[in-house]
Amino acid sequence: MYFVYLLVSKNKKRTISYVGYTNNIKKRLKNHNDSKGAKFTRGRKWKLKYFKTYKKKNIAMKEEYKLKKNYKLRKKIKFGDINWKYQFYYLIKKIFHHLMQVQYL
Repeated sequence: MYFVYLLVSKNKKRTISYVGYTNNIKKRLKNHNDSKGAKFTRGRKWKLKYFKTYKKKNIAMKEEYKLKKNYKLRKKIKFGDINWKYQFYYLIKKIFHHLMQVQYL
């Protein structure tokens, strides 16, 4: 499973966003906050604002590119027009569905 995500960092003057993709979102966020992620993200504290899951890496990469270029959508996400609770519910539902399909030998 791959994730496309949007991180937000606030300072006194403005809100900055960063878009990326990963297969381990928890580890990736920690790397960004420990200044071990992308060069752009170093030295700032980041919060996960949005994510979406994909089964295939190539699709996640394409969607990451689209989100990086879609500044209107990024602005909506940054300032809360996208429902975070829905995204969390959707992920939990997807994980639960996946676990129910796993057959134990």
